[in-house]
Amino acid sequence: DEAGGGLVTQFDKDDVEAAGLVKFDFLGLRTLTIIDWAMDTINRVRAKTGGAPLDINFIPLDDLPTYQMLQKAETTAVFQLESRGMKELIKKLKPDCLEDLIALVALFRPGPLQSGMVDDFINRKHGREILSYPHPNYQLDSLKPVLAPTYGIILYQEQVMQIAQVMAGYTLGGADMLRRAMGKKKPEEMAKQRQIFLEGCETNNINADLAGNIFDLVEKFAGYGFNKSHSAAYGLVSYQTAWLKAHYPAPFMAAVLSADMHNTDKVVTLIEECRSMKLRLNPPDVNVSEYKFTVDDAGAVVYGLGAIKGVGEGPVETIVEKRLQGGPFLDLFDFCARVDLKRINKRVMEALIRSGALDNLGPFFDTEQQAYLKNVDRNRASLMAAMEEAIAAAEQTAKSADSGHADLFGELLGPSTVRDVYEQYRKVREWTFKERLRGEKETLGLYLTGHPIDEYEKEIRRFARQRIIDLKPSRDSQTIAGLVFDLRVMKTKRGDKMGFVTLDDRSARIEVSLYAEAYQSSQALLQKDAMLVVEGEVSQDDFSGGLRMRVKRVMSLEDARTTLLDSVRISLNTERHGAKSLDQLAGLLRKFPGGCAVTVDLQRPDAAVQLRLGEGWRVEPADDLVQGIRDHLGKDSVSLHYR
Repeated sequence: DEAGGGLVTQFDKDDVEAAGLVKFDFLGLRTLTIIDWAMDTINRVRAKTGGAPLDINFIPLDDLPTYQMLQKAETTAVFQLESRGMKELIKKLKPDCLEDLIALVALFRPGPLQSGMVDDFINRKHGREILSYPHPNYQLDSLKPVLAPTYGIILYQEQVMQIAQVMAGYTLGGADMLRRAMGKKKPEEMAKQRQIFLEGCETNNINADLAGNIFDLVEKFAGYGFNKSHSAAYGLVSYQTAWLKAHYPAPFMAAVLSADMHNTDKVVTLIEECRSMKLRLNPPDVNVSEYKFTVDDAGAVVYGLGAIKGVGEGPVETIVEKRLQGGPFLDLFDFCARVDLKRINKRVMEALIRSGALDNLGPFFDTEQQAYLKNVDRNRASLMAAMEEAIAAAEQTAKSADSGHADLFGELLGPSTVRDVYEQYRKVREWTFKERLRGEKETLGLYLTGHPIDEYEKEIRRFARQRIIDLKPSRDSQTIAGLVFDLRVMKTKRGDKMGFVTLDDRSARIEVSLYAEAYQSSQALLQKDAMLVVEGEVSQDDFSGGLRMRVKRVMSLEDARTTLLDSVRISLNTERHGAKSLDQLAGLLRKFPGGCAVTVDLQRPDAAVQLRLGEGWRVEPADDLVQGIRDHLGKDSVSLHYR
């Protein structure tokens, strides 16, 4: 070692042990950092109100609200307990003490799950199976202290060691050698240990047949045995995170989100969990947000600027630094003038605008009322249109300052004056609802200020009269519409593919199952964020208690429209729109040939007539067609008429 002058070398773990050295495994747990961040936030708030600081190491380990939350398997973000399989196990086990959490960590492994011992453990805990110990004919209470915490089941490696001590008089060192031998399954070593065990039992006047049977039983379960000290440490951390989630949900979720802020898929899941927990989530805001997720004075989780794709730590540093130095940013021009534009380029600015982080700097945001004077879509459109001028003005001011020249007009027209810096950008075309949500999805990974189904709410009730939340079990077919939130594909034993799709219509979610034929016929439609209309039979899920649907038919929104629409109706005013608009409309209709009729409400200064266009003008009623007509002829120029 050049730095310290010492000798550094490395050996295989087995060689280290053979040489008589102690081997340590150091595990780095990000969860400990999450707990630390959450406790910092909690204690900062408590300090403001005069409360004593909390120490996570001294929380009660028998907290009822924590176990009630665990028993409902509300364990997303809880250490070691958040996977789908673990949640299913928790619902069956219904843990009510720390010992159960320690056991959960040990049980949720392939060996115990496949051996049947997990079911035995659960049944014995809940009294559905008689509790028994592996030595009914010998000193009935001798192994009870060893196996009672696990309901007579050999679950931990330490129990193997204790059984050897109690029955065969092993020393602690000898019992550890037995544990190792059973774990490595070396025949010659096992034969040697069997002889030592039988001789020890004979010394304690234990029948040889009974001793042999118990050795065989211990050997069988030793292969599944887990180190309890490891499991206990993990179980305690699991409990601590569950306790934080139950009692301090906002600081805890802010810490978890901060730890996973660069994993968009994880952030999406955690944001959904915040919503299901009824936590208020404030969008990113350059005048409030830090790099990480934080908690404001009202107890709301504040989106971290570092979680915006395309921004990064450097840009956030300059934003926070300049905000602390000069106070809140006043408008986009003030923002660009104060931050370091070498760190915040055009790409970063676009990401900030599309994510909503600059919303409160726009022309249609009332900073006193903290509300939009008109709407968020016009606000963001104006910000995007003004961006290049704001950057150019800031660069010119910086250039003049570097050269020692005062910018007279910059002084006169600076942000401190009453001039309207957005004057020429107030009337730009406002973004569509879809454009806004698409921007949020691309920069944040999720829809923050709305849901795509909002735009179709009235329309989809024509062919999907029930919302997901209103569904009830029935053998009659029911039809719902929703956005594809999640998609899993599995293979049946016959090798056929089947799909499990989670649909979200903002009222609730439901998992729908598409078996081989239904999956095959609709595979092309099954894409994340696609809008689907599905028909099927709804039943109760015995395990989760929720509902699920077995799908008979899947349609895209366009398919449903084509099936049920009478016509696409277009309002056209010859005086206002002119011949050019007619040509543009004709070209647009030709781009979307399909099976749906087109009706034109034609208005002239001297007459009005409704025209049904011929068969050659039938169209596919796609969203892009509808939006294209609106762009050409106006927002209220097109409507969909159903039979």
